[in-house]
Amino acid sequence: GCSSAQRLHSLPPSLPGHSAAPVPLPTPSVAQKGQGHRMLQIPLVAPREPNPPWKGLGENPLALQTPAAQWGALQTLKSPLHLQYLLEPLHPTVHTQRGATATLPCVLRALPHNYRVKWSKVEPANYGESIIIITNGLFHKNYGPLSPRVRLRHSHRYDASLTITDVALEDEGRYRCQLVNGLEDESISLTLHLEGVVFPYQPSNGRYKFNYHEAKRACEQQDSRLATYQQLYKAWTEGLDWCNAGWILDGTVHYPIINSREPCGGRLLLPGVRTYGARDKQKDRFDAFCFTSALQGQVYFIRGHLNFKEAGQACRNQGAALAKVGQLYSAWKFSQLDRCDGGWLADGSVRYPITTPRQRCGGLPEPGVRSFGFPSKEMRTYGSYCFVGK
Repeated sequence: GCSSAQRLHSLPPSLPGHSAAPVPLPTPSVAQKGQGHRMLQIPLVAPREPNPPWKGLGENPLALQTPAAQWGALQTLKSPLHLQYLLEPLHPTVHTQRGATATLPCVLRALPHNYRVKWSKVEPANYGESIIIITNGLFHKNYGPLSPRVRLRHSHRYDASLTITDVALEDEGRYRCQLVNGLEDESISLTLHLEGVVFPYQPSNGRYKFNYHEAKRACEQQDSRLATYQQLYKAWTEGLDWCNAGWILDGTVHYPIINSREPCGGRLLLPGVRTYGARDKQKDRFDAFCFTSALQGQVYFIRGHLNFKEAGQACRNQGAALAKVGQLYSAWKFSQLDRCDGGWLADGSVRYPITTPRQRCGGLPEPGVRSFGFPSKEMRTYGSYCFVGK
């Protein structure tokens, strides 16, 4: 019976280890619709150095992380008021999906006599930035983990746009194109935004079991990564309502509430993303909010009355594997996978995706991925959701 299913986007009190309210903590602050929300402030441009590390393309890039302490006061990332050489981008946000090719535009209106263009990725968690590529218009040098997947588009002599191939979840964020011209420099900033879905995650032994590092690893094991605050906030505006607090990427803890209720901070608090702020990454324990994007493959269902081991074998017999939770969410979000049948997933949970809500499939009015929790792996009750890569 699908009618007993629990919707993953609301509190499932009947699942083992779930209770109605988050652990007692100081009253969280709330980011509310129409009132804005706390935004991370990050440095814009490092003070000019006598010998900047990018002056020579061949130099050893051991100090590619520029510490915030050298940058002075923090300020909101924005482009300089007056650009002499760089064109301000018409669209400062580039939308893409995992696995796609994305280009961040950076075009010069004129070529200085002696210049460098430096692309870097802003790293808020480290209060710095990582250099990606440096060019003088004739030669270029790649740096860091993005090196194998980036190139300059260079469709004409004024084009210094950055192309990223096979976009990964960790590529989302803020990028900077900086023109260094002698002692003068100017820059523009762009945001790479991945379309995706945020989902709450907890292990089989109940809620509030993850420290930060375990939460990070758990998301990665489910074909996802810890969500950013911006991703969680966007998910809340789209209807994510979840009463359990969870870690996000920057080490803070939050939970998004659409329908204020007593077990979730009380009825008097307005809807919003409730926050507990930064917590101890080793000692404090919560759930996780994971983010995933488009699939590089396909999720499909095998009908049957299978236990967990048999479900895995059924997938392997077809050259596939049991789907991960993030893969099922991705198939629901991007491929509109809709099944009224519970199926085993790789973590031992049983879930099913609904894009068209109907009474006989749980009776809940909103689309979502429903969960039966983590039943006994010996139960021969469910089918299996399999994933096969491209």
